[in-house]
Amino acid sequence: MGLFGWTNIGAERPPFAVEPGPDQESVWDYPRPPAIAPDGRRVVVGDPDDPIASSSRAVRILETASPPTFYLPPDDVRTERLVSAAGRSFCEWKGEAEYWAHADDPGTPVGWNYPTPLPEFASIAGWFAFYPARIGCRIDDVVVRAQDGGFYGGWITDEVVGPFKGEPGTQGW
Repeated sequence: MGLFGWTNIGAERPPFAVEPGPDQESVWDYPRPPAIAPDGRRVVVGDPDDPIASSSRAVRILETASPPTFYLPPDDVRTERLVSAAGRSFCEWKGEAEYWAHADDPGTPVGWNYPTPLPEFASIAGWFAFYPARIGCRIDDVVVRAQDGGFYGGWITDEVVGPFKGEPGTQGW
């Protein structure tokens, strides 16, 4: 049994995991606790012609069973187009998150950040992550698909294979 009671911690791919093909990653090879990986590809959030965020300085958070979550530095986010949204959540790895909504729709959070993350994730303090289910997200012009489940904000592209946390029957992952 792994840390916090998790049975899958990235040390061994479970038999039900999809075998990655060339140029693919299995989310079952990602570690737990998660890792931070710099990613220099162009990440665009919102309308590509008038984005809320655009960056080539993003990082991916890689955690066992979850598609990567992209975090963008605050300097690359048009924060004047965001408003604080209700609610908070706590991640066992990163700490307390605050939520952000598009100023045109303040009732629906489109992203979050960790203003004061736990020490292991201090490098992403104030960086923004976005839900691809609630706002368009692209990586190098590839449209991102949303992670199932409503709560999670993983970014699915053809380069990652699962199954992914959040899908029906995955509560114990």
